[in-house]
Amino acid sequence: MYEIYCKLRDLKGCKDAEVARKTGIPRSTFTDWKTGRSNPKGEKLKKIADFFEVSAEYLRTGEEPASGTGYYLNDETAQVAQEIFENKELRALFDVQKNMNPDDLRALHSMALALKRKERGYTDDTGC
Repeated sequence: MYEIYCKLRDLKGCKDAEVARKTGIPRSTFTDWKTGRSNPKGEKLKKIADFFEVSAEYLRTGEEPASGTGYYLNDETAQVAQEIFENKELRALFDVQKNMNPDDLRALHSMALALKRKERGYTDDTGC
């Protein structure tokens, strides 16, 4: 589990101290996870999963649950995404990344993350 946490943390550009501050989980807990003395459970696992916008199952196993839940977290979002996909002019939003060079894709990803941070009220560039 710690390896998955580290991957998510590094992708977000955070340090343990920043994650601890944003989630309210003591820094010493992260050290315990790193050394294998303990693994996050219950509310701490949920706080970490929510912070990284993944499921608790993904944080534990590296795989999303096979419970039949779709890609989108709610039906309304899934419906809007389907409408975009079915519209020929808007479908480009889905197809644009197919031939995009890595730098442009990273820039697009950064813009999307910036919008998400703004939506959540984060004031710094990392969301941490």
